[in-house]
Amino acid sequence: MSEQKNGTYEVEKTEEEWLAELGPERYAVLRQAGTERAWTGELLDESRAGIYTCAACDAELFQSGTKFDSGCGWPSFYESVRPDAVELIEDTSLGMVRTEVRCASCGSHLGHVFPDGFGTPTGDRYCMNSLSLEFKGE
Repeated sequence: MSEQKNGTYEVEKTEEEWLAELGPERYAVLRQAGTERAWTGELLDESRAGIYTCAACDAELFQSGTKFDSGCGWPSFYESVRPDAVELIEDTSLGMVRTEVRCASCGSHLGHVFPDGFGTPTGDRYCMNSLSLEFKGE
């Protein structure tokens, strides 16, 4: 788990600045912890080699080699590019305990991590919103 540096993130903006830069759809996911509908994300079937970055601040988050087809309807990865690239936070919304995944550089919501990545090297499934990510091919 990463920790915020002195209670702040490396990249900080006002909510108005985030909304202007991200647009309403991405803002709802990244800054308001929304979730895109399953099977609708443009990165779900992306299979080229490359890196996935935060759509809000461009921080590197996941390598394409850690992406796998989990069958859940969202892009899934078994580990982040570095342990300190993401921040893991207990999420008790919706009447259950989950682990929220945020970008460690800007605090934006990416998705959740679950311990059900069966057959992966880590056993984890980082279930990410396509709207939270940008793909950069090699």
